Amino acid sequence: GTMLMGSDTGGEWSSSYKQGNNFSISVNADSKDEADRIFNGLSAGGQVTMPMNKTFWGDYFGMCADKFGINWMMSFNEQKQQ
Repeated sequence: GTMLMGSDTGGEWSSSYKQGNNFSISVNADSKDEADRIFNGLSAGGQVTMPMNKTFWGDYFGMCADKFGINWMMSFNEQKQQ
């Protein structure tokens, strides 16, 4: 199935707030390769705010803003795939 998740931004992260830029859309991929492919497509012409990498919570994760200014969070959790 498909699950759409989001995250809002506030506090010290909101110093450059503009209506519409205070949320991120979260995508969970089925593989590391798919995560890289989607992330590279979304970040093309935009800005990478956190490159794809392993995190302390175990996910392969990254964040970017696309060329339209939409914020994205990309994630792959290998443990959930096993």
